[in-house]
Amino acid sequence: MFRRRKEREDAIDEFDEAEGPDESTEDAQEPDGSGAESRYNLPPAPRPEGPWDQGEVKEPGEGRVDLGGLFVPGVDGMELRVEVAGESIVAATVVLRDSAVQLQAFAAPKSEGIWGEVREEIASGITQQGGIVDEVEGPLGWELRAQVPVQLPDGTNGVQLVRFVGCDGPRWFLRGVISGQGAVQPQAAGVLEAVFRDTVVVRGEAPMAPRDPIVLKLPNDAQMVPDGGAPAEGEGNKFGDGIDPMRRGPEITELH
Repeated sequence: MFRRRKEREDAIDEFDEAEGPDESTEDAQEPDGSGAESRYNLPPAPRPEGPWDQGEVKEPGEGRVDLGGLFVPGVDGMELRVEVAGESIVAATVVLRDSAVQLQAFAAPKSEGIWGEVREEIASGITQQGGIVDEVEGPLGWELRAQVPVQLPDGTNGVQLVRFVGCDGPRWFLRGVISGQGAVQPQAAGVLEAVFRDTVVVRGEAPMAPRDPIVLKLPNDAQMVPDGGAPAEGEGNKFGDGIDPMRRGPEITELH
């Protein structure tokens, strides 16, 4: 079930003070005239604990793996897997024991965030597949906790428990997909949540259309270890509603 929730009032107040009244607010009301707050056109909320923009961190490479568009924190014993769409690396997955968090950054408008809109799109895609989605306010802000239909190795149908988290930054949006034990056990999720918070996004100054993925690169000293082949290029929604973050792709094993 997907439920509408109230957006942060401080973000709305900050937007009103900075931009003045927005005539689109009235148009964004619910069809029944209830005046429910819109998820759209809200400015990025403050990020006192991250994720970080490149300009907010003096040494982004300190303790992090340089993937170009992302600096990903290193964790003892982790595996770092990269995922390819066409000729480009567009996502990185940190695998730690039986949990994982996939990180993917996208371009976003300068004056407004897109996480509220993206949540609705992801939820709609999953429910259309027969899955179940709930929206909660978790440790990383508003997130989706989903049961995504999957086909098990023996050919039978099952579900994968997944958490979709996100953060709107200055001209970028960072999405995280937490799977495995980290999706159901808070003690297993803590390290993955810390990885998400401490990730640094490098948007760059080149013009990009909203929602275009921020392309990543391999570290200079990385050695590719293909295992299971690269994921096929996604179709439809750029945010990959049916994603399987635990799927093995090209790997970089990082020991810290």
